[in-house]
Amino acid sequence: MNEDLVYLDNSACTRMDDRVLDAMKPYFFDTFAVATSEFAYTMGVEAKESLEKAREDIASALGCNSEELIFTSGGTESSNLAIKGIAEAKKNDGQHIIVSEIEDFPVLNSAKALEKKGFEVTYLDVDEDGFIDIKQLKDIIGENTILVSIQHANQEIGTLQDISRIGKICQDENVVFHSDASHTFTRVPLSVEDIPVDMVTISGHTIHGPRGIGGLFMREGTPLEKQMDGGFQENNLRAGVENIPGAVGFAKAVDLVSQDENERLEKMRDRLIDGLMDEVPHVTLNGPHEKRTPQNANLTFHYVEGESMTLHLDMQGFAVSTGSACFSRSLEASHVITGIGGDHERAHGSVRFTFGRYNEMDDVIATIEAVSETVAKLREISPLGEED
Repeated sequence: MNEDLVYLDNSACTRMDDRVLDAMKPYFFDTFAVATSEFAYTMGVEAKESLEKAREDIASALGCNSEELIFTSGGTESSNLAIKGIAEAKKNDGQHIIVSEIEDFPVLNSAKALEKKGFEVTYLDVDEDGFIDIKQLKDIIGENTILVSIQHANQEIGTLQDISRIGKICQDENVVFHSDASHTFTRVPLSVEDIPVDMVTISGHTIHGPRGIGGLFMREGTPLEKQMDGGFQENNLRAGVENIPGAVGFAKAVDLVSQDENERLEKMRDRLIDGLMDEVPHVTLNGPHEKRTPQNANLTFHYVEGESMTLHLDMQGFAVSTGSACFSRSLEASHVITGIGGDHERAHGSVRFTFGRYNEMDDVIATIEAVSETVAKLREISPLGEED
């Protein structure tokens, strides 16, 4: 990585740890057989054993049995498999699904796809910090409800939902509960042994592991309809040749995350938030001060376009992301910021800063200085309004 680059988009993707790559290398060049070859020759047996060892290690970190963990190609596939698989498996019991309005796109778009097939979807409101309305959830769960999917933490503003409480409500109503933990697994305490959640999405690329590998925890006894036809891999729930290097790398990445590291990320997060809110006028913190992921800071810089900020910061060697979708084919503002009550000006002025293993406190200090100068310059030419 460019040593001069301050990379603060670690919730999008992290730099893979060298130790992860070292763990993966033998499964590209030495033990490269597929796991289903265990019945034919020795290399296949070794491949299968390595796959299952990785599964056991990740399952242990999640607090589940290895038989309850399905490897996928990432968080997107995991959430698709969970939501569509449950819908197909339980459609004769009911066709009502509940999600929050600020879920990540794999959940939201899976729900919308099911709407087109005749399922009823309720999109829960959230408050100004991004927390769902528990009373609303209790009121709308009914006999026709088959699935609730509420993220553990929000992908843009880091809000940590009380999934223990949500899970208990679902458990009492005999409704399957899925949670996307792509941004919390290993970063925030999460044990499915203690939390009444039936399915959990996890991913390797957000914790300095490889891309293209993820997992879905599925509690024993949870019904699920296979979504990808082919072979009988992953307990006949996910067809396709297993990504053994990816699974081994994912397990190594999980092992390398420590509580000390998470506390260090939290300190950098807090220093950045405090510094920017002290140094830059007209700034709004998006999401709660407490109950947020340790790596996430999201702020709106009023009277400035977020896209302009990211471009100017990029030219100075800082990689951050905007909550706006304007870099995509859509010109719509962030559904998360508007979901918490922000208008389009607030949404388009939001910037997400997310920390990882290779950030230092010096990066924070440099970022505060660069952002302060950039905002001041952009406000001088901003068409969005005059400062009060």
